Amino acid sequence: MATSRLQSEDQFLCSICLDVFTDPVTTSCGHNFCRTCIIRYWNSIDLCQCPICTQKFQTRPELRVNTFIVEMAAQFRKSVQVKAPSNPDQCPAKPGEVSCEICTETKLKALKSCLVCLTSYCETHLEPHQRVAALMRHKLINPVENLEDRMCKIHERLLELFCKTDQICVCVLCIKTDHKTHYTVLLEEEFGEMKGKIEAEVQQKIQERLKKVQEIKHSLELSKRNSEREISDSAQVFTALMRSIEKNQAELIEVIEMKQKAAERRAEELVKELEQEITELKRRSTELEQISHTEDHLHLVQSFPSLCSPPLTKDWSEISVHSDLCVGTVRRAVSQLEETLMSEMKRLCDAELKRIQQYAVDVTLDPDTAHCKLILSEDGKQVRHGNTRQNLPDNPKRFDSAINVLGKESYSSGRFYYEVTVTGKTEWNLGVSTESVNRKGTVTLSPDNGRWAVILRDGSTYTACSPSRVRLSLREKPQKVGVFVDYEEGQVSFYDVEDRSHIFSFTGYTFTEKLYPYFSPYHNDGGKNSAPLIISHVNHTD
Repeated sequence: MATSRLQSEDQFLCSICLDVFTDPVTTSCGHNFCRTCIIRYWNSIDLCQCPICTQKFQTRPELRVNTFIVEMAAQFRKSVQVKAPSNPDQCPAKPGEVSCEICTETKLKALKSCLVCLTSYCETHLEPHQRVAALMRHKLINPVENLEDRMCKIHERLLELFCKTDQICVCVLCIKTDHKTHYTVLLEEEFGEMKGKIEAEVQQKIQERLKKVQEIKHSLELSKRNSEREISDSAQVFTALMRSIEKNQAELIEVIEMKQKAAERRAEELVKELEQEITELKRRSTELEQISHTEDHLHLVQSFPSLCSPPLTKDWSEISVHSDLCVGTVRRAVSQLEETLMSEMKRLCDAELKRIQQYAVDVTLDPDTAHCKLILSEDGKQVRHGNTRQNLPDNPKRFDSAINVLGKESYSSGRFYYEVTVTGKTEWNLGVSTESVNRKGTVTLSPDNGRWAVILRDGSTYTACSPSRVRLSLREKPQKVGVFVDYEEGQVSFYDVEDRSHIFSFTGYTFTEKLYPYFSPYHNDGGKNSAPLIISHVNHTD
């Protein structure tokens, strides 16, 4: 009965789509197919043949509707229910999974896709491909979506070849037309080669990213160490300041309390003396009353000097704590605090300078950018102003008005630091410049114009060229200036290397292009400013 039932089902199933016939037609060899299925099949092959018996036809046979099969298929479609999957793994397709294209109700997960039928099948509907001889010759692959994309749009043939010349997938018929002279290989062969390249590239990218991860971790570890060191340094500074404040405050309180106690002792002495004088005055007042009652006027006049109390001669101001003395004590305490603060600031700056000197780079002057009156040393480490204009080519990189020169090296990330000796000079400019800065004509020194610089004028006037100029008050005249740039932080800082002190910092900027070290020895000034700017070797200190 089971065999009879299976044969009965097969009679009403199209051997191509494996579903109940839709618009069934019969070929001249007597086999039945869905009209759409047989036409699509013939369009996908070179020879016109029957998919079941493989009988070849010289021309496509005329397809006639099999009315008997139409009626029987309709009745069979009503009576037959879709069989439940025999494999428990055959379950409804989940989002993202390929579903069976034959299932009419619940779409089951596809097990295979047929490159001939261009259809994906679940286990139930795949069964004829494992039983029918003609279908067993069909090529099955793991289920994929959009099987039509694997067909040639022009010839409706399977894309089985890869044209290396045009870098596209082609079918057999494409080789005979548009790709006759091109180098083609089997798609599987190209896949194997491409897979190897992709795997190698993926492995390379994995290694690059692993390396980057290690670099980030190392950078984070350095950042953590720097943060801990900065916290420790700042804690030492504030601890020293607090100790100094507490010490000076204690000393001030002690001085004021001592003065107050001395004033209290003196006041007690004065009060005691005054009380004695009051007692004496009361006694004499009694004597005066007695004489007045006896009307002994002669005796009163004669005894008047002895009855009078001596005048007050004591300095009452001795009992007050003078405010001017307290102010002097406070002033001395603040002065001492200021000395402590400056000492700690210098120590902190020294530690900061030691850290940034680790980012020292080798800077060389670029002669192609130098103004024609600038004279550069052969090693590119010194520049001075000459009084004579040199005959130099006017290239786009050269400054034609400003007495400037840039370094050869550019920086577009990270940190860098260099030092310049300015001994003997009365005027100079130092800093960094963007690559796109205007090199023709006069340009105002400002970050708005692509330059971050500190300048010296008239031998003693130092100015930071921010959008609003900032006059700098320096304790010492720098002999060597350090320039530090943190590209990512948008910071440009200047230091007095010999004094180990901070001069000025530009902060909060966003750099978007290459930065170059920037120098100007300024005008010769009749020999007064003839000393060169010298790019110095950075002495790394522990």
